[in-house]
Amino acid sequence: MIDGVEMREVTLADAAGLAESLRRNRMAMRPFEPYRPEEFYTEQGQLDRISGLLADREAGRVRPYVLIDAATGTSVGGINLGSIALGPFRSGGLGYWVDQEWAGRGLATAAVQEVCRIAREEVGLHRVEAGTLVDNTASQRVLAKAGFEQYGTAPKYLHINGAWRDHRLFQRLLHDDPPTD
Repeated sequence: MIDGVEMREVTLADAAGLAESLRRNRMAMRPFEPYRPEEFYTEQGQLDRISGLLADREAGRVRPYVLIDAATGTSVGGINLGSIALGPFRSGGLGYWVDQEWAGRGLATAAVQEVCRIAREEVGLHRVEAGTLVDNTASQRVLAKAGFEQYGTAPKYLHINGAWRDHRLFQRLLHDDPPTD
């Protein structure tokens, strides 16, 4: 994908690597994340989370991916296309994170662009949306580079780092074709 990092669907075998990467990035991610119990940062916690994601994938509600440094096999990020709705809406929500040591290299932008390609070509979505904290300019730059446009602000949108936080809302329209189902 970029700089020797590959993006692939997450599997249960990724639990230990994701737990280690999330622990390593815990403090850097804290200002942007909801409260996470200690269990979240363990291999078992990630096994449970991945099991839920895989069940949701089978039901067509999410497409979860992991970013792996091909040289070391280390997990360096994750990206999910979730809240997938078909029918006349044909939309999904995007969430992603990148290891702080990989930040600023274009990895998040490349992953977002690839997930948008999948959303259009494989899932058949018309639109992908994402929200960022109002002061998360790094993530806003990623979305802008990947073709997203801001369409609004949501007051007290998500409970992040101990408080309800305002978010900027972004979307990328993928095509104008009518739904096929």
